[in-house]
Amino acid sequence: MAKRRKPKYKIGDTVVITIYGTVGRVTDVKWLDGKYVYEVNKSDGLFLESALQMLSEYDGTVMEQEQIDIEYKFFFGDLVQVSGYGADLFKVVGFRTEIWRYKEDAWEDVIYELSRVSDGEWLEAGEEELTLVADAESADTFIQKLGLLYLVNKQDQTVKNTNLKNLIRKAEFEEIERKKEKKELIDNLLDIFNDYRILYELFHDQEYYQVMRVILRKLESLVNNDGKSPV
Repeated sequence: MAKRRKPKYKIGDTVVITIYGTVGRVTDVKWLDGKYVYEVNKSDGLFLESALQMLSEYDGTVMEQEQIDIEYKFFFGDLVQVSGYGADLFKVVGFRTEIWRYKEDAWEDVIYELSRVSDGEWLEAGEEELTLVADAESADTFIQKLGLLYLVNKQDQTVKNTNLKNLIRKAEFEEIERKKEKKELIDNLLDIFNDYRILYELFHDQEYYQVMRVILRKLESLVNNDGKSPV
């Protein structure tokens, strides 16, 4: 049995992939079908010895490999607003980078895939069109607070508790529940008002200002204890 010859290149050698003119480093050597094949720069492809040449022995033109570092401004789950869509809120559900190269120009575009919170409508937008409202960690909390706005003009609901009713007269029970719910509603409205105040100071969007006015009217009605929102 003939002794297997040694591979021409070893791990760590700097070689040129002659069919491309690009430079790389040998990261693995394999014996396949009676031939040595080489992995370069941990790529998925394998190259025959005939496709490689030591950089020190190469006489052709070497093409430089481009290293592109992309810094993403937004990430999965971030809550954003999109230019041209008013106060609508969107969640980042994906993103991609489009690389453009021409003879005398070059640039990269980062495209974000979004889902509108209110109805799930899908949208694509560039980075420059987006404004961060809340990062992924706080997005759900912000949306929950926002959802309370749909309840500010509804009547307070009394929680029924049969066991308590057996111990406390109906009127006392209802009064306790009413005061408890009133306090919780006021606290929640104040939280929402502060969130919208910050958004208004940042973006000066009149929709935020109108929401603040609605909340103030509701708070005034609760403090006055009339249970109705002024028209």
